[in-house]
Amino acid sequence: MSAPERIPPRSVTTDAAAAELLARGELTVRGRIREASNAALYCTVAHEGREAACIYKPVAGERPLWDFPDGTLAQREVAAYEVSEATGWGLVPPTVLRDGPYGEGMVQLWIDAVPESELLALVDAEEPGPGWKAVAFAEVDEGRTALLVHADDERLRRLAVLDAVVNNADRKGGHLLPAAGERLYGIDHGVTFHAENKLRTLLWGWAGDPLTAEALAALDALQEALKDGAPLAARLGGLITPAELDATRARVGALLETGKHPEPSGEWPAIPWPPV
Repeated sequence: MSAPERIPPRSVTTDAAAAELLARGELTVRGRIREASNAALYCTVAHEGREAACIYKPVAGERPLWDFPDGTLAQREVAAYEVSEATGWGLVPPTVLRDGPYGEGMVQLWIDAVPESELLALVDAEEPGPGWKAVAFAEVDEGRTALLVHADDERLRRLAVLDAVVNNADRKGGHLLPAAGERLYGIDHGVTFHAENKLRTLLWGWAGDPLTAEALAALDALQEALKDGAPLAARLGGLITPAELDATRARVGALLETGKHPEPSGEWPAIPWPPV
């Protein structure tokens, strides 16, 4: 018997194959990711001679949250993938909602991160150096602070726009996965799409800056895709509430109206804790 075909982390020609494999393949649990706050299982998925590594997060393993409805985090992860795909940026790994060994859950293609890519740093300076954007000052030990910075990277900037659209309440450094081919992915989108403003992120370096022409074009296309009756709106309607879908439309509209990256509202902690 020949070895199974491996699905690469992402390419234009294999997205559909990866999504089909995740949705239809047989899931085999290989281990648990113990650092995750909710149940996250490392698996392989195999179908018709193809195989890939993936993450399976069963709804049954979700811990209740005070501000999000119980049993909805997996759906929100899939909704974030749907919106990412609609922008054309491919910032979220292929993700599906399906039944698995422990019931319904989110299944997402595993991404092998490139560890040498530096996207975040703490620097002993008042201002960021060339190629970096300031986030905030952070206490690193008793009586000493350092400036938290992130790379002035177009991939991060796209992700900052996506986070503003999906209202990501938990964009931590550990949720950024630089991958082969200079790709960048964001993961862990369970606390997204709330109807109230809950944006918490480490990617505030462009706060108040004009959106790029590319971002405005993506948002304009997304606005059309979110209209009643559009396929994306229909898919999201099965994953989030009507109020959350309306709030998503409103966020896209506000970004287009202002033409700027959002700024911290002051009504909610702007940076997640812990930040990494």
